[in-house]
Amino acid sequence: MEDITTKFTHLYNVISSNSFLNKEALGGEIPFFISAYNAKQELKVNESIKLLINKLESSGIHVLEINLYDIVCEILEDKGGMERMFQVEKVKSKEKFLRALQSTLNIHQVLMPKIKEKIDTANAKVYFLTGIGKVFPYIRSHNILNNLQNIAKEAPTVTFFPGDYNGHTLNLFGLLKDDNYYRAFNIEKIEAKG
Repeated sequence: MEDITTKFTHLYNVISSNSFLNKEALGGEIPFFISAYNAKQELKVNESIKLLINKLESSGIHVLEINLYDIVCEILEDKGGMERMFQVEKVKSKEKFLRALQSTLNIHQVLMPKIKEKIDTANAKVYFLTGIGKVFPYIRSHNILNNLQNIAKEAPTVTFFPGDYNGHTLNLFGLLKDDNYYRAFNIEKIEAKG
């Protein structure tokens, strides 16, 4: 298992660097970064993300955490409440419930506009995308990443991914191969610069 303290010290050093915040040395690529971790370390990683946000904020670096699970809950509350979805789940098959949930959370018409609204009002220097494992299978990470690149251009985005990323392919939980996503940098391989 990975040493989480070492990992998050590295993340702080990279993210707080001027070259990272100014999106330098990306070769024209979008400022998207993946920080993969072992899903068994989820609780420790979540705690470390909160500490990292606090440390960055104390250094004057405003972070917007885009927690997919929290956003999904907000949307469901706005669209009739969680109880309504629980009722739908009781009477529909798993497949029909999944389709109903995906329809309610339509990525283009509902989810992305909600995320864009948060980005537009945050004035953040970096975005953290979290909660990916909690929204599987009704929201797929490659769909979010492909659509997010159109609205998260002002600041670097760091995606905390419970699984493996080899620079080309995302494997959720280290078990489920998602579609290829090759437009993100592996932040673990980036050296911290001033």
